[in-house]
Amino acid sequence: MQETPALLEMSDFPAVRRARLETLQVNLGYRCNQQCVHCHVNAGPARQEMMGREVIDQVIAYLEASAVKRLDLTGGAPELNPHFRHLVHEARKRGVQVMDRCNLTILEAPGQEGLADFLAQHQVEVIASLPCYLQEGVDAQRGEGTFAASIRGLKLLNQLGYGHEGSPLRLNLVYNPGGPFLPPSQKALEEDFRKRLGRGYDIVFHSLLTLVNMPIQRFANILMAEGRLQCYLALLREAHQEANLEAVMCRSLISLDWQGIVYDCDFNQMLGLPMRIGGRTSLHLSDLAGVDLEGHPIVSGDHCFGCTAGQGSSCCGALS
Repeated sequence: MQETPALLEMSDFPAVRRARLETLQVNLGYRCNQQCVHCHVNAGPARQEMMGREVIDQVIAYLEASAVKRLDLTGGAPELNPHFRHLVHEARKRGVQVMDRCNLTILEAPGQEGLADFLAQHQVEVIASLPCYLQEGVDAQRGEGTFAASIRGLKLLNQLGYGHEGSPLRLNLVYNPGGPFLPPSQKALEEDFRKRLGRGYDIVFHSLLTLVNMPIQRFANILMAEGRLQCYLALLREAHQEANLEAVMCRSLISLDWQGIVYDCDFNQMLGLPMRIGGRTSLHLSDLAGVDLEGHPIVSGDHCFGCTAGQGSSCCGALS
C-alpha cells in the first residue's frame, strides 16, 4: 500500500482536477504528545521533524500575496511548534480564518500554559479529536487517561465560550472509527455525541465531523500485520460514490509539509506523493508565487477511495 510507484501505476481512481484554492493546510511538524493507533501521520513524542521560522515566514508571505482565506494547522500536535502562536497571530492580523486541529490533551501539556486562552483571544476554530464518547473507546485508540484529559479540555473550551450556540468561537469534534470499517451517518452520530456529552459532562459543541481511517502509515501497518489490509482496501473501493468527487478536499486545498514542500492533500504528503505542475515535482511553497492552480490535475492513488467511500470523507467531515 505504501509503495509509491504501485500507487501511481496501478490505481484506477478517477481523474480529478483542481478548483479554486481556498485552504492552505500546513503541517507544522510530526511531533505529538500522543501516539494514536489510527494515525496516518505516524506522529508521536519521538518525532523530530518541525517547521522552522524561515518556512513559517514563507507561509505568512503566501497568505499575504494569495487569495487564500483559510489556514488549517495540523501535525502531530501543531501547538508543539515553537512558532505556532506567531503564525496564528500573523494570519489573523491579515484576516485569515485559522483552524487548529487540536488533540485536546495538549491544552494541559507542560509548556502550553495559556494555550486555550490564546486560541479564544484570536478566535481560532478548534477541530478537536474525540474518536468516541466512551472512555474505553478513546483510551484504546489514544492511550490510558486520554479520555479524561479530553473531557477536561472540552470543559475548559466551553468555559471560554467555545461551542455555544451563536458563539463565534467554533468548536467541532472529529470522530474516526475504531477499526477497518466506515463511519456511520455523520448527522445521526452527531446527535448521539451531543446527547451523551451533554447529559454526561454538560459539554456543548457546534458540529461533529466523521473521518474515514486512511490505510496509510501506522494504521496500514496494523492492518497488514493482521492480514486485513486488502479487505479494507476492497471495502473502500466498493463503497466509492462518484458524486463525492466534486467535493473532495484536494480540489480546493493544498497541503504543506514541515519543509515547505507542497502536496495535493496531507494523505499524499504521508505517502511521499508531491504535487505535480507541468511535469515539475517536489514544488516548494515559494515556487507557487503567482501560480493559478485551478484546472491542474491532482496526484491520486488507491488510497483516494478512502475520501469517496460511502458518505465521503475529508478534513471537514462527510462530503454528502
